[in-house]
Amino acid sequence: MTDTPAKPKRWVSWAILLVCMVGTFALSMLLASVMERRHEATVQKPLVEIDTWETDSSKWAVNHPRQYAQYKMMDDDNTRTQFGGSDPRDYLEETPNLVILFSGYGFAKDFLQARGHTYSVEDVNHTKRIAGKHDKAAATCWTCKSPDVPRMMAKLGENKVADPNTATFQELILAGAPEFYSKKFADFKDEITHPIGCLSCHDPETMALRISRPGLIEAFKNQGRDINDVSHQEMRSLVCAQCHVEYYFKGDGKYLTFPWDDGMNVEDMEKYYDNAKFADWTHAISKTRMVKMQHPDYEIYMTGIHAFRGVSCADCHMPYMTEGGAKFSDHHLQSPLLNIANSCAVCHRWSEEEVRTRVEGIQTKVREMRDRSEDALAKAHFDIAACMQAGATDEQLLELRQLVRAAQLRWDYVAANNGMGFHSPQECTRILGVAIDMAGQSRIAAARLLAKLGHTDPVKYPDISTKEKAQALNKAYIAGKGPDLLGRTPVAVK
Repeated sequence: MTDTPAKPKRWVSWAILLVCMVGTFALSMLLASVMERRHEATVQKPLVEIDTWETDSSKWAVNHPRQYAQYKMMDDDNTRTQFGGSDPRDYLEETPNLVILFSGYGFAKDFLQARGHTYSVEDVNHTKRIAGKHDKAAATCWTCKSPDVPRMMAKLGENKVADPNTATFQELILAGAPEFYSKKFADFKDEITHPIGCLSCHDPETMALRISRPGLIEAFKNQGRDINDVSHQEMRSLVCAQCHVEYYFKGDGKYLTFPWDDGMNVEDMEKYYDNAKFADWTHAISKTRMVKMQHPDYEIYMTGIHAFRGVSCADCHMPYMTEGGAKFSDHHLQSPLLNIANSCAVCHRWSEEEVRTRVEGIQTKVREMRDRSEDALAKAHFDIAACMQAGATDEQLLELRQLVRAAQLRWDYVAANNGMGFHSPQECTRILGVAIDMAGQSRIAAARLLAKLGHTDPVKYPDISTKEKAQALNKAYIAGKGPDLLGRTPVAVK
């Protein structure tokens, strides 16, 4: 008879498991120790102390040469993707309809694609929206253009806090913000000279990310949140959200304010502005009180898949890179399509060509919806003008104007965004669809009103096929000499 092998005793199995666990723990501790020593070897102590309010980024370069070298690459203003890049492309020349949509407002004069951060001060000084009226424009226009802004706010706030020596960075800028905003743009031309840079996002002592603009701090507070009580990953988006958001100049003091009290989506902002009875300008053609959206990039991003997955703005626009064993964020802020290998390819294991094709395919579809909404909106403004020429009253035009205001606010919520809708394509397409529908409702109502007033022939839309033609027409309407849209003798629009 064959002997049956003896079963191993139970304690032997537990002993083996315990040895494995102890071995794994020991190896992990050894690896952590090695990585820590490597980290200590690659992270150098600061060579020079950076002043609390040092706004010249070149002074930070001694301690952070790699980041500064990447930052200076934004001096190249010739990069271009299909819908973005750094070259100052003329949006009005590409899309003359924009002149009509912004008729009577500064964006109808000059609307260029923004260049890199290193040009922020130069560009705001020379835009035709401000050029020639620096003594009239609000100092609020400086807010996102320079780290000299929080420096000046803090300086103005020193006399408004109990003890400037113990007041925090944020307490100082919040104290000085009202006085800063209430001044004129020209008041700070000699003080604000450095473009967006290190102090805009970093504490010079610890290099920790921090918020340096009051608008975002106050918007969080109004929502019952503390901007300082967020994770590091959240902060890697919030430092961008200081400026890449929708905002407006509130009241006579031109106080920069985020319209987030009711929420951050377009319907919430519409409700906020309607309740405040706010308008940026009155449209020169349709005489509609309009809202100009700025660049609600953060708000749109928050509705997209990347935010849902916890991917920050910096993960794509400032991807990590390594050099000499050191890991750091790429400070050459640009379209990820110009750096696919380090940005998109970290998560998406496709070829660069496939990534670019997919992204541009999404953007092209959003652009098509944008084009359709712009055409509908431009004609809606002319339809209202035609009704005015036919003798319609403000009361009769109230619904038409409300519809075109709401439609254009939605269109601009998407159009003012960077990325041509890629940050949240489904939401952008939804919003543009509603904009087209609302503009269509306004035009149908205008056609019915014209018929009621005795005009059944189609409105004679003027030629706006080029920027020059559209701007000439814009000037005519501002002067009260709009063309006859009803096929009669030219009639001035009052």
